Amino acid sequence: MKPKKNMIYDHDEWLEPYKEVIDRRHEMIMDLKERMSVDGSLAKGMNNHVFYGLHRDAKGNWVFREWAPNATKIYIIGEFNNWKRTEAYALKPMGGGNWEIVLPSMFLDHGTLYKLYIEWPGGGAERLPAYVTRTVQDPHTKTFCAQVWDPKPYEWKHGRPGKRQHPLIYECHIGMAAEEEKVGTFEEFRLNVLPKVADLGYDTLQIMALQEHPYYGSFGYQVANFYALSSRFGTPEEFKALVDEAHALGIAVVMDIVHSHSVDNEAEGLGLFDGKETLYFYDGWQGHHPAWGSRCFDYGKDETKYFLLSNCKYWMEEYHIDGFRFDGVTSMLYWDHGLEKAFVGYENYFNQGVDDNAIAYLALANILIHEMNEDAFTIAEDVSGMAGLAAPLEMGGVGFDFRMSMGVADNWIKWIKELSDDHWSMGEMWWQLTNKREDEKTISYAECHDQAMVGDKTIAFRLMDAEMYTSMNKESQSPVVDRGMALHKMIRLVTMATCGNGYLTFMGNEFGHPEWIDFPREGNGWSYKHARRQWSLAEPDYLRYRYLRNFDKAMIEMAREEAILDEVPELFVQDEQKKILIFKRKDCIFALNFNPAASFTDYGFAVPAGKYEAILNTDENEFDGFSRLKTGEVHFSVPVKSENGSGKYNDSMSLYLPSRTAIVLKKID
Repeated sequence: MKPKKNMIYDHDEWLEPYKEVIDRRHEMIMDLKERMSVDGSLAKGMNNHVFYGLHRDAKGNWVFREWAPNATKIYIIGEFNNWKRTEAYALKPMGGGNWEIVLPSMFLDHGTLYKLYIEWPGGGAERLPAYVTRTVQDPHTKTFCAQVWDPKPYEWKHGRPGKRQHPLIYECHIGMAAEEEKVGTFEEFRLNVLPKVADLGYDTLQIMALQEHPYYGSFGYQVANFYALSSRFGTPEEFKALVDEAHALGIAVVMDIVHSHSVDNEAEGLGLFDGKETLYFYDGWQGHHPAWGSRCFDYGKDETKYFLLSNCKYWMEEYHIDGFRFDGVTSMLYWDHGLEKAFVGYENYFNQGVDDNAIAYLALANILIHEMNEDAFTIAEDVSGMAGLAAPLEMGGVGFDFRMSMGVADNWIKWIKELSDDHWSMGEMWWQLTNKREDEKTISYAECHDQAMVGDKTIAFRLMDAEMYTSMNKESQSPVVDRGMALHKMIRLVTMATCGNGYLTFMGNEFGHPEWIDFPREGNGWSYKHARRQWSLAEPDYLRYRYLRNFDKAMIEMAREEAILDEVPELFVQDEQKKILIFKRKDCIFALNFNPAASFTDYGFAVPAGKYEAILNTDENEFDGFSRLKTGEVHFSVPVKSENGSGKYNDSMSLYLPSRTAIVLKKID
């Protein structure tokens, strides 16, 4: 099938030299889609989760199937047969590497624990089914077992919330969302945290660590059981209730899905599942991730594609997931996983170092997800900046709706860590915050979970460090905290206001959650002290955390009400000497004074003629400011050309810009 015109290289002359590669990849994707579709639908062809695993048939009998082509014998073992291999529970070969057993209804009960015992030439071992949908961990032995899960079906009460053109994302982790030093639950999150998210105004919940992972400290990124909801947080029905409640509040639920690799574990995961390393994974060095110690999927193998694509469909069908953030896309795209690699030119995206199989898989996943739900959306976590990743499939792209602007957070770390703020460059700031491909949608963030992990620091902690322990009482006098509070608000505002097409924050960081994230491990005495969220810090009016939360809420409300993300930002002023950045987005003007010492009483700059109202500023008393600026104040342009700003506008406006403050003005006439 020949690619259509209007391809990505038709809009970017720098891609023209790679036209042949782009066309070849596109044809590969289209050929795969046609071959794997049923009645023209890829989604209709992805039903491995219905065929494999444990299910009831029309008569109420249990049917279990597994794909294990290297196996010579497979048994179901469990509580029902004292974990012994018996012929009554032996699977029969079906051909094509498939195995099957049909059991009367009374042979298995809801809640029963079981495993597989797989024999192969020269050996055998216990395994968890590849398509298992429920696993539980023994609190004493720490081993995982599959569990028969056959409750009364959950009755969904609310429909999906609809499309997200400009998602405002609240990234979260269920386990560490509790304030107590423990693993939080779905129910606790639904009752205690979800109302906070709704109150803040975020319209999308991005949830980490949903797929079952043996090691809690992996943050959910070392997945063993791709179809199993992590049982440490509760039951599938409790998670469905959480999703249902989110939908009732108009909040979309995005799953942080891990298809970039699999945990190397054999007893819990897919490693040596049937005695062979290559069941779902690449052979040799390509099948092992050198940095993560995990296994890399063979995206060129049909069985792997069916396994992963059916996985996407399963989460959407079973749990009404509204979209996916695909983790580790960079690792998938390149044979070297992008490790210690500087992506400085387009040639990096179109050479032999790219795994075309992975590109094809990701494109197919996007096709399937959008077939399942036209309002669903996908996000790619990629640090390489591969051109076309978030471009439409029909243009030769991979089809993601959004990509993460990961460099934004990295730059904030660099600026805060390496430079005093009086040396911050307004020009570099503007460039790094707005440098995005015009034909691909992006989501920006000042910090996500990555910037909060042990060994790193949140923005609040970088700015205020030890003084967060002693000077967050509003009666305390601390220049360090005053600076940190001011810059925390400004950093988030300018990041959100310049973002491409969406904005993200990690839970608790909106109010400057102190300290880092450190999951229980041997090195910290298996402590939960840093694997939780201290929500109570943001409640008392005598602590300054509350004011950061108030500002974040007001900022998100402003972004939604003014629909600022509907248009791209337009630069007015980047004053290096005075450290002032002013720009327009939609009908709003954002004026930021990053100067640590100097305030400017009548700072003039060119604007479109009109009447402007101040609708938000960081200096409000309720945001821990000094009330030097007043929300609601009206400003008028005058027909005088200003030396500050472009020559595009003949009118100008003058503002009082105190040091380390930002103000947002809305054109009202």
